[in-house]
Amino acid sequence: MKVTEVILEKLKNALVDPKRCLTSDADLYSYAFDASFGVHKPEVVCQPISSKEVASIVRIANDDLIPLYPRGRGTSLSGGPLPVHGGIVLDFSLWDTKLVIDEENLIAIVSPGVITAHINDAANKCGLMYPPDPSSAHVSTIGGNLAENAGGPRGLKYGVTKDYVLGLEIVTAEGKIVRTGGQTIKNVTGYDLTKLIVGSEGTLAIITEAIVRLIPKPQASMTAMVLFDEIIDAGKAISKVLGSGIMPSKMEIMDQSSIIAVEQYASLGLPVDVEAILLIELDGHPLAIEEEMLRVKSVCIDVGARSVQIAQDIKEEAELWQARKLVSPAIVKIKPTKIAEDATIPRSQIPEMFRRLKAIKEKYNIHLVVFGHAGDGNLHPNIITDQRDQEEMRRVEMAVEEIFNAAIELGGTLSGEHGIGTMKSPFMEMELGVDGLAMMKSIKEAWDPKNILNPGKIFPSKGQRFELRHD
Repeated sequence: MKVTEVILEKLKNALVDPKRCLTSDADLYSYAFDASFGVHKPEVVCQPISSKEVASIVRIANDDLIPLYPRGRGTSLSGGPLPVHGGIVLDFSLWDTKLVIDEENLIAIVSPGVITAHINDAANKCGLMYPPDPSSAHVSTIGGNLAENAGGPRGLKYGVTKDYVLGLEIVTAEGKIVRTGGQTIKNVTGYDLTKLIVGSEGTLAIITEAIVRLIPKPQASMTAMVLFDEIIDAGKAISKVLGSGIMPSKMEIMDQSSIIAVEQYASLGLPVDVEAILLIELDGHPLAIEEEMLRVKSVCIDVGARSVQIAQDIKEEAELWQARKLVSPAIVKIKPTKIAEDATIPRSQIPEMFRRLKAIKEKYNIHLVVFGHAGDGNLHPNIITDQRDQEEMRRVEMAVEEIFNAAIELGGTLSGEHGIGTMKSPFMEMELGVDGLAMMKSIKEAWDPKNILNPGKIFPSKGQRFELRHD
């Protein structure tokens, strides 16, 4: 059903301040896109700042069969918040009113619109840390990260968002306010609804508050940059380091195309003749990580590393990481459109995945760069193109399909941290099978029988194909 004037009036009455109900074309088009592909204009945008307001809006939507699309800051790379069927966008970016650090219980209690990095910043002041660190953490909201089960470089050692969520407050599709989990580390009372909701991309319930776990901040860190003439040797080094009993806090890889792009962009003095760079960070007790770093160096040299540069202080550490941080801005200087994928494979298959990516690059004559979280197999094949070039975009679409196929064939998954949204839904059956996908659909139907919560996401519509072009 469409949003009529009567429904619009109900929505305005559901908000304490009706000015937080946006209807102008300029506002609606601002919410028609995210960091992925596709433009879908909503009919109205509501900006709730309380659970009561959310519940009232959801009840209106449920009664009148209006699609609801929760949204944080629009940083999704998978189309997660796109209002593909119009309806109502629920913008949570204003709702950042609660950020409570409970030092005694090692938890933080947060509103959905809190910027993710702000949780870690507040925890750091108390000698604590919130480990999940997606690259968008300085702009993305915790609500969006919870919906997508976001990861990041520290995922290797510390895990991803779901590993730190103890409890949630949610609003169901019927507009009921429910709490799941709690404030304790141990909790085996019934089904683990908290873990089910985290990563469900807003299709089962709307998150209105979260209790997340904090941990003590490590005393120190050390970083090494390792150069490899052969990318296969870099893959071997990853397995050997982890097999040696050392667990790095970060283990990032850059292929030659990434290195060249960064060097052309910023002139950092990187060697452009190597096939790969590994950046390895250790954290913990200062004496322990000094000893571990020497072992890391020895392992890398043994498997064929050209050199290992160990940062001697915080300044040098930051300089080494600068190369990795500049990959994204560097590659979009080449061409304006970036298709960022996050297919994840078992660590042992990293060398084979690189071989297949190279073949895909040559087959479709595309500009493909690869970087990402090598320690957990979460690679980021990025294709640089120009969406105005329709012929090239067709080749890019075929290349992306082959990347997904390769990941699944090698025992991997479509997404390690970006989520499914609209971008990857056509491939869900390929990974889960008919019965696996049907099981997920049955859960969706039980939680949201009228299909008002973020419809058009995760589950493919009949005949849906992967498309990046909008002719």
